[in-house]
Amino acid sequence: MQQTLIGQSSPFLAVLDKVSRLAPIERPVLIIGDRGTGKELIAQRLHYLSRRWDKPLISLNCAALSEGVVDSELFGHEAGSFSGATGKHQGRFERAESGSLFLDELATTPLSVQEKLLRVIEYGEYERVGGSRILQSDVRLICATNADLPELAEQQKFRADLLDRLAFDVVLLPSLKERLEDIPLLAEHFALRMCQELGLPLFNGFSAQCQQQLLDYTWPGNVRELKNVIERAIYLNPEPDTPIQELVFDPFAKPNVTTEPTDKVSVEQKAEVTIASLPLDYKKWQHDQDIELLNKALQEAQHNQKKAAGLLGLSYHQFRGMLRKYKMV
Repeated sequence: MQQTLIGQSSPFLAVLDKVSRLAPIERPVLIIGDRGTGKELIAQRLHYLSRRWDKPLISLNCAALSEGVVDSELFGHEAGSFSGATGKHQGRFERAESGSLFLDELATTPLSVQEKLLRVIEYGEYERVGGSRILQSDVRLICATNADLPELAEQQKFRADLLDRLAFDVVLLPSLKERLEDIPLLAEHFALRMCQELGLPLFNGFSAQCQQQLLDYTWPGNVRELKNVIERAIYLNPEPDTPIQELVFDPFAKPNVTTEPTDKVSVEQKAEVTIASLPLDYKKWQHDQDIELLNKALQEAQHNQKKAAGLLGLSYHQFRGMLRKYKMV
């Protein structure tokens, strides 16, 4: 399913404005941003707002390929140019002709490939691996990385002249923590899509505790991580017709094993339940004691309803039923 760019924060809107102004200009563009900030989505926006919108947009993740394979994937190869090359291979530049080529993880490209990229940018020409015929190229290059390219250039791990040619202008993507007001919008968007995917009839929002957790978390994986957290919460929610009560930020963390007493008697004792002198109104007494127990369990569980249910030896569904019975939700 195609992802969309969503947000209304000032840093996010400033990026969209810059991209809109850059899109029609026939120059290479460099996108810098941490993982999960949407670099590929920005590249798509640059292409589809440009004059090349009806021509191909071809992508390549440079980090996923070894040196020789990157060379071949970018520029193609002739039959017999290396072992296993049984036929001519059309490279990404050739497939992107008249359109745009998006190179992700640019900093991982070998220096030999960087030299060829520089030649394409400067002279608009290249050769297939194992070939001698010069091919012409009319391709707009859009590159992305989360690395510090100026520092790599100083260390001679990235060609300074290529950096100069690529950096006509640089799009710096803000982290999710710099876009706090966008988090609720994105969370609701991902939740609605997940509900649709699972065939759930509706989405009832997030508890106040979950909303605060979303804003307090550091989001090292940015929007991609947020998407995972929200989708995980939707499918784990035991009662789809209720607000989300719990978020799992680290799926690798071991489940918490409670050492609190799980039988109702011990929790009643811990809550210091006392029996009034007889005679008494049993129904009213039971009503008051149940509410006291529910409040005590919620307080000890820091209002995590699943943990509170465990403290009372109840299932989550039983606990929710008790809350509804006494109009506590």
